[in-house]
Amino acid sequence: MKNIDVIILAAGKGTRMKSKQPKVMHKLAGRPLLDHVVDTAKSLAPKNIIVVVGHEEETIRDYYKESSLTFVSQKEQLGTGHAVAQATQHLTSSRTLILLGDVPCIHPDSVKNLTECTSDVAVLTQTVVNPKGYGRIVRNNDGYPYKIVEEKDADQEKRLIGEINTGIFCVDTTLLKKFLKELSNNNANEEYYLTDIVEFASNANLKIDTAEPIRKYEATGINNKRQLAELERTHQLESAHRLMDSGVTISDPRRIDIRGVVVCDADVSIDVGCIFEGNVSLGKNVSIESNVIIRNTVIKDNSTIRAFSHIEGAIIGSQNEIGPYARIRPGTESKTLVKVGNFVEVKATTLDTGAKANHLSYIGDATIGSSVNVGAGTITCNYDGANKHRTIIEDNVFIGSDTQLIAPVTIGAGSTIAAGSTITKDVPPDGLALSRTKQTFISGWKRPKK
Repeated sequence: MKNIDVIILAAGKGTRMKSKQPKVMHKLAGRPLLDHVVDTAKSLAPKNIIVVVGHEEETIRDYYKESSLTFVSQKEQLGTGHAVAQATQHLTSSRTLILLGDVPCIHPDSVKNLTECTSDVAVLTQTVVNPKGYGRIVRNNDGYPYKIVEEKDADQEKRLIGEINTGIFCVDTTLLKKFLKELSNNNANEEYYLTDIVEFASNANLKIDTAEPIRKYEATGINNKRQLAELERTHQLESAHRLMDSGVTISDPRRIDIRGVVVCDADVSIDVGCIFEGNVSLGKNVSIESNVIIRNTVIKDNSTIRAFSHIEGAIIGSQNEIGPYARIRPGTESKTLVKVGNFVEVKATTLDTGAKANHLSYIGDATIGSSVNVGAGTITCNYDGANKHRTIIEDNVFIGSDTQLIAPVTIGAGSTIAAGSTITKDVPPDGLALSRTKQTFISGWKRPKK
């Protein structure tokens, strides 16, 4: 464990987001912006992670109530220096890393490089084509940084500087506490700037270092919905590139969303418009057709997920064919060679080897044996209005179309259920069960007319 504490600034209102929600709780890749920054902080194994909150802070505190984070309040928004000062009582390590809650893509390796600087003050900086809106890094004739000037306080010459402050610092903790007490709000915004500590360190002839992020976009801050959408696409494109570099075939890396962790074995292919959420594992030769949504699911080798299917909380066996337009809900597990076809919904069900339900059925709270055929329009009636009940269909059963199975009920192995039946009692093995009214014909009957 390193002798370091981390402060994350997350108190801003985010007025330009045009939202009542705290800015750091808006989502990137399916998770709050702050979540990404917390993960980066945790990668350093610090002693403490202190989050400075303010606007709508109860929303943030409630979301992280099960975490080990320490929260402090910034009641008034008086600048970054003032925000950091609220956290100093919790600093117990020799060095302090300061991160921003609205800069979600900062890479762990970038902050690691910054923390490994041996200087009294280290700043993560970046040279950009358009520095508008950022504080500028001012260097002396020897190229040594001695000051950061915010844009509103910069003259025309300094505004031409392309090296910017990302807002991320690593500072000797004793010096940080000392410098925070010396901050003044004598500037255009009448705020206490954390950036002034660079000039304080320079005036005291202390060592100042800079480091750069390893990726160009990772220090991008979020101020409005447009920037959020742009960073989302950049982030998603990089995620797609990582999968492609590992051997995954992706039809269009600009049309895929990964909102969690996707682990792929060899020769996986993914078509356009697919969304992956939570933890998803795809086995060898898995094929995902277009516009599929998969959440917290394992899909085993040689299975195909047809277009427009939704799968959540399931384990899909090898050599399965799911969809198109299938919905697989949590608690479902299929074995080998299972087929679930178009407009079939399956929930909390196990399907044994070779089972198939090819069309227009609902199968909920059921145990389906091997080589079972579930005909089109079949429904397991699992809910009595108060409780769920289970349907058991044993091996080699044939369920005719448009059958209702009123749970709890067991269909014995090798039996056949005639189409159009409503089954309310257990069916013995190796027979035919049917439940129909006698067909009648009314001669001369006239249809109603408008």
